[in-house]
Amino acid sequence: MEAGNHTEASEFLLLGLSEDPELQPFLFGMLLFMYLVTILGNLLIILAISSDSHLHTPMYFFLANLSLVDICFTSTTIPKMLVNIQAQCKAISYIQCFIQVYFFMIFAGMDNFLLTIMAYDRYVAICRPLYYTVIMNPRFCGFLVLMSLLLIFWVALLHILLMRRLTFCIGTEIPHFFCELAQMLRVACSDTFINNIFLYVATALLGVFPLTGILFSYSQIVSSLMRMSSAGGKYKAFSTCGSHLSVVSLYYGTSLGVYLSSAVTHSSLHNSVASVMYTVVTPMLNPFIYSLRNKDVKGALGRLLSQGAPCL
Repeated sequence: MEAGNHTEASEFLLLGLSEDPELQPFLFGMLLFMYLVTILGNLLIILAISSDSHLHTPMYFFLANLSLVDICFTSTTIPKMLVNIQAQCKAISYIQCFIQVYFFMIFAGMDNFLLTIMAYDRYVAICRPLYYTVIMNPRFCGFLVLMSLLLIFWVALLHILLMRRLTFCIGTEIPHFFCELAQMLRVACSDTFINNIFLYVATALLGVFPLTGILFSYSQIVSSLMRMSSAGGKYKAFSTCGSHLSVVSLYYGTSLGVYLSSAVTHSSLHNSVASVMYTVVTPMLNPFIYSLRNKDVKGALGRLLSQGAPCL
């Protein structure tokens, strides 16, 4: 194929979840509802934490950041998909696609790092309770979030710079509902060896290492709990981890489902449906998990809503 045909591509075609015209209104309504619930739920968590001084602790500081990242994570993909369904258009420009890849990687990476930091926070609270306020001071908490952001910023930027070397054919179709990095590499018309190597390294850095950190933190927590003589003390200590464990299981479970789906089957539909789970469903359920399983957040939300009720 001529090089000229490669470099002329100014847009891509996102195939979406389904090409069936009769399903489009249902998909639009479902995704719009889920997106609005995600935004509202996570926004309420942020407002509840910021408005209640009792929740100005490291654990809830990280939770507020997680909610903010989840809002941005979902907003990276769903609005464009809703616009395409409504306009009955599959096109996304070259620049828009690269921007979507970049910010998707940033917010997905921040999700991983924040979940790892939250596991470390629980480890310090349960295994090093006397040193908790010294170790998890506000400056150190801010440093952890900032360093995570800077690291994922440079990793995502390197991915984009490497992708700029690639060429794409005119009318390239992406069998997904957003510009996902792995799919972009599959449809490229030039050699992607270096890109794939860096993708594997980045996956280990942003996926395997954070998960290892979470598993290590909880192994230490379980070991510490086993040494406690009081059953009530064990339950009270571990109950603070319940919401976080649920979110970790949901996030990594759905991510693993996407990986296995793409490895076992090459069906773009199965891969796209599996991706909806961790790009839309997980961020939508996180606020419910934390509000239903955490009495402090539930109480703060109740007070926030009761304060807002007289204004309606």
